[in-house]
Amino acid sequence: MLLLLGRRVPLSLYRLTTGCPASSLPSSVLISSALIKLTAITRVTHSTVFVSGQNTGTMPERRPFVRLPADVYPVNYGLCLKPDLIDFTFEGKLEAVVEVTQATNQIVMNCADIDIITASFAPQGGEEINATGFNYQNEDEKVTLSFPSALQKGAGTLKVDFVGELNDKMKGFYRSKYSNAAGESRYAAVTQFEATDARRAFPCWDEPAIKATFDITLIVPKDRVALSNMNVIERNPYLEDENLVEVRFATTPIMSTYLVAFVIGEYDFVEAQSSDGITVRVYTPVGKSEQGKFALEVATKTLPFYNDYFNVPYPLPKIDLIAIADFAAGAMENWGLVTYRETALLIDPKNSCSSSRQWVALVVGHELAHQWFGNLVTMEWWTHLWLNEGFASWIEYLCVDHCFPEYDIWTQFVSADYTRALDLDALDSSHPIEVNVGHPSEVDEIFDAISYSKGASVIRMLHDYTGDEDFRKGMNAYLLKFQHKNACTEDLWDCLEQASGKPIAEVMSSWTKQMGFPIIEVEEEQQGDDRIVKLSQKKFCASGPHNGEDCPSWMVPISICTSEDPTCSKLKVLLDRAETTITLSGVPTEQWIKINPGTVGFYRIQYSSSMLERLLPGVRDLSLQPVDRLGLQNDLFSLSRAGMISTVQVLTLMEAFVNEPNYTVWSDLSCNLGVLSSLLSHTDFHEDIQEFIRDLFTPIGLELGWDCKPGEGHLDALLRSLVLGKLGKAGHKPTLEEARRRFRDHVEGKQVLPADLRSPVYLTVLKHGDSATLETMMKLHKLADMQEERNRIERVLGAISAPDLIQKVLTFALSEEVRPQDTVLVIGGVADSSKQGRKAAWKFVKDNWEELYNRYQGGFLISRLIKLTVNGFAIDKMAAEIKSFFESHPAPSAERTVEQCCENILLNAAWLKRDADDISQYLLKRKGPPTG
Repeated sequence: MLLLLGRRVPLSLYRLTTGCPASSLPSSVLISSALIKLTAITRVTHSTVFVSGQNTGTMPERRPFVRLPADVYPVNYGLCLKPDLIDFTFEGKLEAVVEVTQATNQIVMNCADIDIITASFAPQGGEEINATGFNYQNEDEKVTLSFPSALQKGAGTLKVDFVGELNDKMKGFYRSKYSNAAGESRYAAVTQFEATDARRAFPCWDEPAIKATFDITLIVPKDRVALSNMNVIERNPYLEDENLVEVRFATTPIMSTYLVAFVIGEYDFVEAQSSDGITVRVYTPVGKSEQGKFALEVATKTLPFYNDYFNVPYPLPKIDLIAIADFAAGAMENWGLVTYRETALLIDPKNSCSSSRQWVALVVGHELAHQWFGNLVTMEWWTHLWLNEGFASWIEYLCVDHCFPEYDIWTQFVSADYTRALDLDALDSSHPIEVNVGHPSEVDEIFDAISYSKGASVIRMLHDYTGDEDFRKGMNAYLLKFQHKNACTEDLWDCLEQASGKPIAEVMSSWTKQMGFPIIEVEEEQQGDDRIVKLSQKKFCASGPHNGEDCPSWMVPISICTSEDPTCSKLKVLLDRAETTITLSGVPTEQWIKINPGTVGFYRIQYSSSMLERLLPGVRDLSLQPVDRLGLQNDLFSLSRAGMISTVQVLTLMEAFVNEPNYTVWSDLSCNLGVLSSLLSHTDFHEDIQEFIRDLFTPIGLELGWDCKPGEGHLDALLRSLVLGKLGKAGHKPTLEEARRRFRDHVEGKQVLPADLRSPVYLTVLKHGDSATLETMMKLHKLADMQEERNRIERVLGAISAPDLIQKVLTFALSEEVRPQDTVLVIGGVADSSKQGRKAAWKFVKDNWEELYNRYQGGFLISRLIKLTVNGFAIDKMAAEIKSFFESHPAPSAERTVEQCCENILLNAAWLKRDADDISQYLLKRKGPPTG
């Protein structure tokens, strides 16, 4: 699954039930009216309202979680489902071939939001035995089927008839709303089962290690498309109703329940064959098949790339990629039927911007990697989720680099994933990559930037340490050994160790089993033509270096380059102790040395002041490669936030980037200046940092201009959009005037804005706009035919600055005009825009908490909402207020997010107290004559 974790293009589960009445739930559920609607499901019970683990406070511990018993397991599911797209219910029949491993008079399965009508068991060649009772354990989402006599060891068939609800919570078997060409509202029936929601569509053994084959039949309206994991083998009229057809699909390979999928709706498609003979289809809304062509091109290039890279063929006859209107995550890797948000799959040649094309390429690369890594070989339990997601989040870049080398995507990885993971992992409230997961309700908590972005970063470091040839050899051995089975992290380490002969398990355990990462302190001394380099490591914390007694340590692969060849490592060493001294031969005095060329090792670096002094000209004259210019700036920014150096030192370095040509370097600079601007919004010299931003970005803005020039490519388009948006937001007058002119022409239909200019222009005119501007923007939103355009507008609406208009935007966020998964975008945009916006957004979330929580019950979108709303505060008392609010309004799956936000607020407050005066003095001193 790809979550929208704020990676690249920002951004971004939900619950309902049928079953027993609320009164039959344990009293611990009946806590607030926000929770009373939860019935059979419910994760929000004693097991999850009170979250233990690393959390502080006096909340009771989670009760122990027990996996399903092993006395009965499925071999094949024969599943027939008949959804009703008018009443939003479905009927189901399950005929499962099972194996009884020891005599038992009960069968325990997972089941949630489903009512079982009848159940029976027939031993092979024996008489059918009817179940005499169904005992629902709602807290554990289980049902126990009781039989009057013991089921004997051996094979048999379990039959279950059941009914359920097509919910509107974007999980399980749910309904997704869309409009047809005539503008009428219609509904599709779609699925999202990861992590533990297959049990909402049919009773099953819903654990990743309990694999079986599936024979799926769907009974659907004859004018609708019906899809599942495999190809259709029969489509017959349904005898009981001439308006329906019965669609049978081929038997799947052995697979986990969370990867099963079915979709019923109205779609067009485009189709191609990959060079290795796989039928690839991209399904789009009706009339928009043209918008599926880019993803089709990516998918048909990607499948052969992975076939070759893993040296294991794709095992299914087809793969479908489909755009779903209401979809909580970014995409989901269901085997053979990959589901996507519309914005993660559809590209309009005229109206999609460059960043959207790149995003689609990355998401397609991510999900198709899972077809091998996750689907063919599956993690044994959710503890190893990181391996699935971290690996796919790394190899999506390898794949896009292969398909689109002009994207310079590995430099972008450092800004989008690597530095983000470092920032989160420096917090005391971070967690190790590998987290022991018990109760499945804990899974949502670890779908985060540590599993995805830190996971990807340490795999990138591992790939570099192992070497590509041995890495591929090890991957191939792993996939062949465990295909159609389950594996854990150590199994991959074993295969890579055998392929490379290196101590992979020992090295990697230090990165996956403990949280955090080191800061490498570097000192040097010249002896003749040799450079003596002293390296030491200690844990890096966002609040400063770890000085405690029990300082953890890592096995750190370290590379060193010199100014003679900044792209090539002169020496590689494994730092496996607290400190070491190494000698670089033949490095004369005039050469500088750089640790971690390519910014591959997952650590921060602190150079001695003389070493840093010698590196800085490499920023100005561009002799340091782009990724290392970015890494150097990002390290120093992080050290300043931790109080290890002055923020003024970083501002001085930033001024050296005035000649910078690289998009990603500017993107990272822009991001850090955004953090600083947000911090200084709590002071009376916020305007001075805007002037600093205008001064820094004006030369590159003038050089790029507004219009695309002949010979420009993808990265120029991204850079222009970034720079104009930055200048416009900071109030650069010529940019503002030109943005207003172009916006007027766009609205009046004189000259349509190119897609790459829309975000910066919309942002600029709104930031400095009035109620008429907002009104015009709302109209554009209503008229937009593409979800990408609607999201583009939703993201920037919060830039409006008048308090009454901010309220209007917040109210709009919860209106029918905004898809449920995108409400988070709008509220986050308000919080990110200004000090006033942040306060208003937090008040709005508090005032509407019940509705928001019911909308996103326990899913990752609630965590996203909280983080976007409160992360920018910088006053100690706000941390206390937020902590107190969530103590009285529990959001179990977001507990860690709340802790991290409170920690960030305290860090912001300390940073402001420590450096505000110095920053103010520096900005005052450098004020020259006013700029445009």
